[in-house]
Amino acid sequence: MMAEKGLDALLVSQPENCRYLSGFTGSSGWLIISDSHAILATDSRYTEQAKQETQYFEVMQIKGELDSWLPELASGLRWHKLGFEANHLSFAAHHKLSETIKAKQLNLELIPTINLVERLRCIKEPEELELILKAVELTDAAFEQARAIIHPSVTEKEAAWEIEKFLRQNGSEGVAFDPIVASGPNSALPHARPTERILHTGEVVLIDIGARIGGYCSDFSRTLCLGKAHKTLQEIYNVVLEAQLAAIDRIESGMAAAQADQLARNLIQQAGYATAFGHGLGHGVGIAIHEPPTLSPTSTDCLLDGMVFTIEPGIYITGLGGVRIEDVVTLEKGRAKVLTRSAKNSFQLSGFSNQQPIER
Repeated sequence: MMAEKGLDALLVSQPENCRYLSGFTGSSGWLIISDSHAILATDSRYTEQAKQETQYFEVMQIKGELDSWLPELASGLRWHKLGFEANHLSFAAHHKLSETIKAKQLNLELIPTINLVERLRCIKEPEELELILKAVELTDAAFEQARAIIHPSVTEKEAAWEIEKFLRQNGSEGVAFDPIVASGPNSALPHARPTERILHTGEVVLIDIGARIGGYCSDFSRTLCLGKAHKTLQEIYNVVLEAQLAAIDRIESGMAAAQADQLARNLIQQAGYATAFGHGLGHGVGIAIHEPPTLSPTSTDCLLDGMVFTIEPGIYITGLGGVRIEDVVTLEKGRAKVLTRSAKNSFQLSGFSNQQPIER
């Protein structure tokens, strides 16, 4: 890919890309890759860690900002066209680097690149898929724990913490993202933050959680109702479930990601909720919780065997609530294979009457 773009070397700055290529998990480091060099540049805080975590990269200790060491390195190795990750390197860092190159009159051109490493990350190796599956299995277990603690006497924050605690205590490297527990009207916010709101009977509770195992993520959403659901919420749930199952059944390798999105979107539109489904059908999952491919109406990605992504249609009604159902799937032998195992055929939790929550 570097040769296609005429690059002498590539500067990799995005942390997930650094980890994917080198194994380095530190929070500060750069990879510089050419046809004859693989360098991991980091400061004194991480040099020993870098030597332990990578075996294919030469570890170089650096001081100062990028512009204080990279131009001389590139000049010494006679690189003239240096690629950089345009969707990560900051404007300020690029400006300082350019000014240093100009001031020192170096024959070095900075070439922007987009998603070079991400194109490699899209197709998961068997070892990567195994780690994702472990994260998915732990998330399934966390949801079962959530079902046991979701009741009208707890707050959204309390429920979210119990879920996060379960994940951490059972092997998750932190969490893939901050857990979402959103009840009643809050569930109409796709990325709601847990609040002190106490869960009420007759309302939906949207749960969105993910584990991280060996650096790889899972992503999962279910929507529950404490007791008998409002008629509209039950209708919405049925529409979302039908749309999700249809997409899982019909997605195939070689399909445009935008077409996959349309499989679910058409059903939601036919049910009269087109404007209530504002996000894409799904996204890739791997070292990052959101990575290519993107399943949305505007996506230019193509779905291929070996990719791992979510399928998560949703409908959100302001003032009433929202429903989202999300599974992780992989494309295998041309078809979508669901990795998530938690049930979704019913969202009503029994045993709760329409009474007021416990007073605090």
